[in-house]
Amino acid sequence: MIVEEGRLCIKKFGRDAGNKAVITAIDGKGFVKIMTSSRRKERRCNLNHLEFLDEVIDVKDKEKVAKALA
Repeated sequence: MIVEEGRLCIKKFGRDAGNKAVITAIDGKGFVKIMTSSRRKERRCNLNHLEFLDEVIDVKDKEKVAKALA
């Protein structure tokens, strides 16, 4: 699966495990910035902690992000 901004995924480990997330930025070697459905604050996440979905959304459209994470 391609890692890109706007890719929807499921968090596999940590406090947000089982929640939907959207990648908001690529942060370097093996890390991305995500926003999850339970905590809307953007934070850093290891790529190994994510299960990628086939859906991609526009990150700049806050309404679409909120709808996708609901």
